Amino acid sequence: MTTILIMFAGVLVGATVFPQNLKKWNSRLQLGMTALLIFTMGVSLGSRPGFLEELGAIGLKSLIFALLPILFSVALVYPLSKRFLERPEEGEEGGED
Repeated sequence: MTTILIMFAGVLVGATVFPQNLKKWNSRLQLGMTALLIFTMGVSLGSRPGFLEELGAIGLKSLIFALLPILFSVALVYPLSKRFLERPEEGEEGGED
């Protein structure tokens, strides 16, 4: 919950207070902080006792948690994009005789 609150505060500050001329540096800072977050998550996982024994089960669960949202997203977005984003082909606009 703390992470979500911190992220929300960052979005709020970025949208209201942060100056536009520092946008380039803000992007670099975000990239650095994301790398630091991933690194610390790796250190946290790697320091758990028995992590290597659990890696197979954790990997399978992670794969399932990744694939299911991907599949459902594609299943939802593909038909919607075909319907709403498809450009009309030539001659379908009704202006030609």
